[in-house]
Amino acid sequence: MHASTLTRRQQQVLAFIQLTQQRHGFCPSLREIAAHFGFRSMKAAADHVRALLRKGVLTQRPRQARSLSVVSPLQQLRQPVVDVPVYGAIPAGFPDERRQEAQGCISVDVESLGIRPTARTFALQVRGDSMIGKHIVDGDYVVLEHGKTPRPGDVVAALIDNESTLKTFVLERGQPHLRAENPQYPKLIPAAELVIQGVMVGLLRKAK
Repeated sequence: MHASTLTRRQQQVLAFIQLTQQRHGFCPSLREIAAHFGFRSMKAAADHVRALLRKGVLTQRPRQARSLSVVSPLQQLRQPVVDVPVYGAIPAGFPDERRQEAQGCISVDVESLGIRPTARTFALQVRGDSMIGKHIVDGDYVVLEHGKTPRPGDVVAALIDNESTLKTFVLERGQPHLRAENPQYPKLIPAAELVIQGVMVGLLRKAK
């Protein structure tokens, strides 16, 4: 699809989506598109996005928010690119009580990630320094697989007594607990419940 087949406004919306992906690593929401162009409703933004999808210059993963991706003319020459949804941030420090909501997506090629993502693959941004012994630092994105059974030594996103954290999964005498990879933090032993939300399968770091 050549740019000349797009209306002026469609070219502007496409450029905004591409610029947002390049700057922030994830695509804008319909609300952000509407706000940027001063549309009175998100329906106008949705109409433009649907037109771009129909014309083949955008793709979108089914049933996933903020998963738009600009189709490059060179895309067939590159490794397959996938969008991994980002569900907010997770403390790599002391546990934190919070709800995780989808905040966008990060686009990566399969070869760089080293895995083939599934519908259960998601990412969280790291906040804190409790996992520096595993070379996981503040600002990194950990890529996790929901539903995977953790093995001792795996890095996991977990709910421990209803508080979320990123730690190493450990078994001692058959009892699970979480270990920080920084001696400044104590190990975490669940008082009532330990729920593994995802096992880390990849790590992404943005250049600063």
